[in-house]
Amino acid sequence: MTNIIFKDQNRVLALSALFAWGMLLTAYFYMELFLGLKPCILCQMQRICVAIISVIAVIGFLHKTRTHNWFMTYISLCISFGCLGSALAIRQLYLQSLPAHLAPSCGPDISYLIETLPLIDLLISAIQGDGNCAEIIWQFLGISIPGWVLISLIGLSTYLSISLKKLKTSL
Repeated sequence: MTNIIFKDQNRVLALSALFAWGMLLTAYFYMELFLGLKPCILCQMQRICVAIISVIAVIGFLHKTRTHNWFMTYISLCISFGCLGSALAIRQLYLQSLPAHLAPSCGPDISYLIETLPLIDLLISAIQGDGNCAEIIWQFLGISIPGWVLISLIGLSTYLSISLKKLKTSL
């Protein structure tokens, strides 16, 4: 089994990109279009992290220089964005765990924030979240959307960390 998922650098990067695309397609086609759920600002930031992971993995896959250092760089970047996305998911899970009277009030739409706030204020506002982020609008097996994102990103980051170790010993 390990030969299938850890065969070489290309396989690791391709599987990582496919997994990230699967997360993005599920979020967009199933959550947004099929279920009609509108993502909050923290959800959108988590999606951006997953999209960056997919872009890094594709660039690494297409990169013609196959040295171990480049592979480590691409995987390390993917793990970093996996950790950032996990931190954002944890923040949202925290907001969802708050009692209703302690949850932050709803804020303006992200398009309004992008038009009116400087980038640093936008990022601070996004990380703080708002009432939309605290609302649990969908669950599967008792786990809300940011919980599944957290599980997925921890799984992906773990896979990438193991691949670094396995492929480092094989080189």
